[in-house]
Amino acid sequence: MKVIVTGVSKGLGKALVQHYLDAGIEVIGIGRSHNFDHSNFSFIHCDFSSVEEIEKLVLPTLNEDTILFNNAGQIGNIQRLSDQVKYDVAEVLTVNTIAPMILSAKVANAIGENHDFTLVNISSGAGRGPIPSWSAYCASKAALDMFSLTFYKEEKEKGRSIKVYAVAPGVLDTSMQEKIRSANEHSFSSIQRFVDLKNNAELLSPEDVVNKIVKLLSLPFDESTIVRSLRDIN
Repeated sequence: MKVIVTGVSKGLGKALVQHYLDAGIEVIGIGRSHNFDHSNFSFIHCDFSSVEEIEKLVLPTLNEDTILFNNAGQIGNIQRLSDQVKYDVAEVLTVNTIAPMILSAKVANAIGENHDFTLVNISSGAGRGPIPSWSAYCASKAALDMFSLTFYKEEKEKGRSIKVYAVAPGVLDTSMQEKIRSANEHSFSSIQRFVDLKNNAELLSPEDVVNKIVKLLSLPFDESTIVRSLRDIN
C-alpha cells in the first residue's frame, strides 16, 4: 500500500504522514514544503493555488492499493464578502476544491483500475452550515462534499474498487485556528466561539484526529455515509 498526503508541512497533514511512516508505509507528500527526512518519504512540490501547477503535476506509477488524503486547505479572508477590498475567492476555491478534484483524477489514473483506491477528502462542518465571513471557505467545502459523492459514483460506473470519504474532522488546534482567533471581531461575529474553544481546551490535536481517521478507515465502508463527521467516531 502507498499513501499520498497533501499539505504536509504542519497540522493534520504532518500528523498523517508521521502516522503512516511509523507504520512502515511509504508516503508521498505533495505541497509547497515539508520537514521530513525518512527513507519511506518522498515529496512532490506543487502550489495548490495555481491551477497550472496542479494540471502539470506528474505522479509516479502507482501499481498498488493507494490512499489519497486531500488535506491541504486554506480559510482565506475572514471578512464578509461584500466588505472585502481584494477578493481571494478564486484562490480559496482552487486550493480547497479544484486541486483535490484534479489530484483525485490523476491518482485514479496512476493507480490503474486493478488496485483499490481510497480517497479521503478533508472537509468541514463549514461546508454543511453557513458561517458569516467564511463564504469562500464554506462554499469550497460544500463543493468538496458534492465532488466526493459524484466521484464515487463515476468510478463505480467504471467498475473500480473505490472508497470515498468526505470527513469533517472537528476543530483542530492548528495555525488556521490561530488566524481565526486573530480576526477582527467587527468582521467576524463568531470569533468568541473559537476563542472559548481554545480557552476551554476543547480543540482537538492533529494526532487525535488521525486516530479517528484510521479507525474510520478500518470500519466497513458504507456508501450512504460518504459525507460524515469524525464526531461519530469514538
